[in-house]
Amino acid sequence: MHVTNLLTPDRIACDVTASSKKRVLEYLSTLIADSSDTFIAAEIFDSLIARERLGSTGLGHGIAIPHGRVKSSEETIGAFIKLQQGIDYDAIDNQPVDLFFALLVPENSTDEHLQLLSQLATIFRDESLRQDLRESNSSEKILALITQAQPEH
Repeated sequence: MHVTNLLTPDRIACDVTASSKKRVLEYLSTLIADSSDTFIAAEIFDSLIARERLGSTGLGHGIAIPHGRVKSSEETIGAFIKLQQGIDYDAIDNQPVDLFFALLVPENSTDEHLQLLSQLATIFRDESLRQDLRESNSSEKILALITQAQPEH
């Protein structure tokens, strides 16, 4: 599965204001739940926060990929937000994080989960893409940028 199959413009938000990791995860949870009949915001938040307790999903360079497993769904789904201003997210480089791609997978998904995380890490390694995402002001533009960056398989 490709990362871009998981993302739609209604699950992308630009210039979000959030002051903490908890607020970002709450925002992502609500964004996903509001766009789907399958997901419940509280369950999404619990899954994302449980994963963060194991260690930060902040990759460095202002990117984080919060992810988790959801019992109530067989659907894999993603969401993306860009903050107005980066926040402390305990990233590996100790730099503020302003770009977030949340990934939710079914509870029994293992290989697909790891493949998608690998794809995301590869996509966001590109410095020019990160800059273009930071300069984008629309969900459609962000989706187009991520689609263009999707590695061919």
